[in-house]
Amino acid sequence: MRSTTKRWRRRTLAVATSTLAAGAFLVAAHPQAGGAAPPAVPEVADQVPQLAEAGVTGGPAQVSGGGASTSADRSVCASGAHWLRVRFTELSLRGNDSVTLTGSSAGSYTLTSRHWPGKAFHTRAFEGDCVRVSAALSDPASRFAIDAYQAGDRPLAAATTTVAAVGDVCGSSCNQTAPLIKNMNPQALILAGDNAYSSGTLSEYKNNYDPYYGQFKAITYPTPGNHEYNTSGASGYFDYFGARAGERGKGYYSFDVGDWHFVALNSNITRSTGSAQETWLKNDLAASTKPCTAAFFHHPRFSRGSHGDDTSVRPFFQALYNAKADLVVVGHDHNYQRYAPSRPDGTRDDVNGVRELLIGTGGRGYYNFDQSSAAVQEAGNTNTFGVGKLTLSATDYRSDFVPVSGRTFTDTATGKCKKAVSSPAFSVGTTPSSVSVKPGGTASVTVNVGSTGGFTAATALSVSGLPSGVTGTISPSSVTPPANGTATATLTLTASDAASGSATATVSGSSGSTTQTAKVTVSVGTAGGEAFADDFETDKGWRLNAAGADTATSGKWERGDPEQTTSTYSNQVKQRGDTTSGANCLVTGRLAGSEYGVNDLDGGASSMASPAFTVPAGGKLTFSYTFAHGDNATSADYLRIRVLDGTTPTTVFEKTGSAAEVAGVWQNAAADLSSFAGRSVRLLVEAADASTASLWESAVDDIHVTA
Repeated sequence: MRSTTKRWRRRTLAVATSTLAAGAFLVAAHPQAGGAAPPAVPEVADQVPQLAEAGVTGGPAQVSGGGASTSADRSVCASGAHWLRVRFTELSLRGNDSVTLTGSSAGSYTLTSRHWPGKAFHTRAFEGDCVRVSAALSDPASRFAIDAYQAGDRPLAAATTTVAAVGDVCGSSCNQTAPLIKNMNPQALILAGDNAYSSGTLSEYKNNYDPYYGQFKAITYPTPGNHEYNTSGASGYFDYFGARAGERGKGYYSFDVGDWHFVALNSNITRSTGSAQETWLKNDLAASTKPCTAAFFHHPRFSRGSHGDDTSVRPFFQALYNAKADLVVVGHDHNYQRYAPSRPDGTRDDVNGVRELLIGTGGRGYYNFDQSSAAVQEAGNTNTFGVGKLTLSATDYRSDFVPVSGRTFTDTATGKCKKAVSSPAFSVGTTPSSVSVKPGGTASVTVNVGSTGGFTAATALSVSGLPSGVTGTISPSSVTPPANGTATATLTLTASDAASGSATATVSGSSGSTTQTAKVTVSVGTAGGEAFADDFETDKGWRLNAAGADTATSGKWERGDPEQTTSTYSNQVKQRGDTTSGANCLVTGRLAGSEYGVNDLDGGASSMASPAFTVPAGGKLTFSYTFAHGDNATSADYLRIRVLDGTTPTTVFEKTGSAAEVAGVWQNAAADLSSFAGRSVRLLVEAADASTASLWESAVDDIHVTA
């Protein structure tokens, strides 16, 4: 057997491409294991930057629509993901037209004409491994397009980001605060101005700031302070930070971190009500879809330090308060101050108020508390350099003041995002969103009831609008989701021999006076005894790792358009770049990857389970398959199809590895299922790289179960 190190040599890649019509759905690649960075997606000219949580993966998707019609529901899915957010490259809605996004487990949000006109952006995250896209378009000029997604490998509540925050920096002591930021390893560093003393010249940025804070330049989002404007037009500031500082002369911009929207403002230029900057701020806040919002600028609305309260930034604070923002980070006074959530006039407001954090402790000499403030100061310190650490989730935040080495003052505050906190509610989703049932046969759909805002009430489920001759039974007929969790039920569709037609059925969930619905397209196939068929061009409801026992770490099964890979060692095609029909098939790691062995199956077994179906008398399974491996495979590696009768699996097809190179070739196969006649079963498609690391690729297409 040849050494397994051979499989890691670089290889040439040939990528198969396919063209999809507008509005078609391209299945997104399954997130890669191991916390890999999301695959690159196309850049667009004007977009809201999105920084992802640690461990988030992603890939391409294609959902679009437009014109004077109400588009059919479609979904973006990543099998096994805990949550998804999608990227719009176009959202041009007219009048009352809208696009509603619904997570398969929980969460729903409706986009309108105010949301980021002319810009690409990522939405908030939705719980579940699919996001349903429902467009209500009546204006011929309305358009939308989704081209990518991000997916989380852990529950949304546990998906956090870290942002470091500090102002009034280099000074003479920023050598003490820079190590704090390095230890935090944040996704972003926000600066609240007065970054390079004492005039913010380019020379001072290079000589005073860059030796300590330059190491964070790639993740830094700055704002200027009054000292930057000691140099005409803050030219040193704009020269040093370049495009990251926003448009020269303006210096205000926004970006997203996880499910937080951050707004950088310039409190050194005109900021009055009705000014260009204040108008931009209000429009920017209205366009955001994120549940949590923070802003940062230099001059504090509230301060007990030497500079005191600054009423000139009240228009900023008013716009943020009106938009239900959560945090403001400022500097200017060289100390640390935390304020209670406040209205713009300083009145404490624990429901709708904005919390201000004054963190002017980056490395410039201290200021005392010698002024009064209209707001309520909850904590403060005048003799400790340090950095704010913001730990952010999709629903809340934690703020910690981290002192420099040798100092003991700390402070912690927590809060809920106002637009993420909602009254108890629930959502209803279906997986898959379309299904086919044969005359005399059955099919199943999973119904998900997701809780938000702590909802825990019983929810009655029903279905209506089915095609002629099709009946639907939901079991259980009532579910009670756990608080902020998900409960599931199964919709079983039964077609009579005379059933025909297609219809968009409505699955309803009712609790008290509230009813939520989801749509599922039900089509009656042709007669002839075909109990189940899948060409994998649409999502029929296959589930990755349904039993929770898979061990594969990469190259897991997914539905998608495979990319061809060719071995430079044997010059053999290993993963086919074609299918036996259409564009998609089931494939282990559809992407080609950049190295030999990347995106093939690794680490053990991966499985996909089909929806349940009833095997007809004399049942026969036919399908197409391909498998390939290097000369380092063994008989422990396999492609296998089993029939899952309840929890009992029976192998009906198997191909195993060997020490000889095998190229990928599409082949046809058949299996006798007559012993399962009359039984409701699932197909289990499995593949394994179960021995020492070896190259293994496999795919399955065009499955049919007939009488």
